[in-house]
Amino acid sequence: MPDIEPLGVAVLGAADIARRRTVPALLRSPLVRLVAVASRTTDKARTFADRFGCEAVTGYERLLDRDDVDAVYIPLPNALHETWAEKALRAGKHVMVEKSLTASAAAATELARTAQERNLAFMENFAFLHHTQHTRVRELLADGAIGTLRVFTASFGIPRTDSSLIRYSRALAGGALRETGCYPIRAAQLFLGEDVEVVGARLRHEPDGGCDLAGSVLLADGAGTTAQCDFGLDHAYRNTYALWGSEGRIEVDWAFTPPPGHAPLVRLRRAGHTEEWTLPAADQFLGAVTAFAEAARDPAAHREHSAAAIRQAALVESVVELAGTPEAAPRSSHVVA
Repeated sequence: MPDIEPLGVAVLGAADIARRRTVPALLRSPLVRLVAVASRTTDKARTFADRFGCEAVTGYERLLDRDDVDAVYIPLPNALHETWAEKALRAGKHVMVEKSLTASAAAATELARTAQERNLAFMENFAFLHHTQHTRVRELLADGAIGTLRVFTASFGIPRTDSSLIRYSRALAGGALRETGCYPIRAAQLFLGEDVEVVGARLRHEPDGGCDLAGSVLLADGAGTTAQCDFGLDHAYRNTYALWGSEGRIEVDWAFTPPPGHAPLVRLRRAGHTEEWTLPAADQFLGAVTAFAEAARDPAAHREHSAAAIRQAALVESVVELAGTPEAAPRSSHVVA
């Protein structure tokens, strides 16, 4: 069988998540090769490139013009995701864009259409979906370990930090919903299915008209099974989900952001007894990179990833509408990353 040429991937923006998690995963994957990183400032691009052994490029447009770049990973601020995902797709590049992609179903649909027209992979990077602990949970659920699923609950909150960070910028589409709330909402689809809908939502904003700092969302599927999702940026740390069924309960303690060396624990409670499984450590970002590289080579996978991005955008949009507060996420071309 002939060797498969690795996918040439470039990073559009020298963001912290790229530096800490995604680029190290790219370097470990035999399916991709890191070509270059682009930033709006030469010094930042060079510092990033020197660390990871790739080429530094000043300016995002110059990166998209390169013939040796097959695919682009976009970890820019939320407000820039739509703009640069569209530019990358129109330049003929496969695209993996960090969550949250958008709070507009129409925008996500248009991006998916652009990708389909050009036979390109388009994937929103929810890396946690590629961790093996969730596979184990789904196996337990399918085996009837907790009977019939009645309620899914998930919480993801982090303590308040430096207010100058992008996650607190309303102008750059920061805020709890798109920074932490998107995770429980995406996880609800994993267990309740694709027909889940938002039936209730509340967002709490900063008193000075800033970003949303906290929220709660209630979702339900066609059978009436519910999902309660709580999230925030001004909380004691919590990162967990649970499935409560007619005969038991499954709990996951570090659900969304476990580091590569962490051995996850899955707990099953039923009939007065508790069972626990310590699972092998797994690198969910390596799993995400692998899934993206495979999708770039498999046209049949393109529609699946695009459809998932559209569903997520529609749910986030519904939360904003039901919460009764408009999301301020203007596009900007003046962000340094």
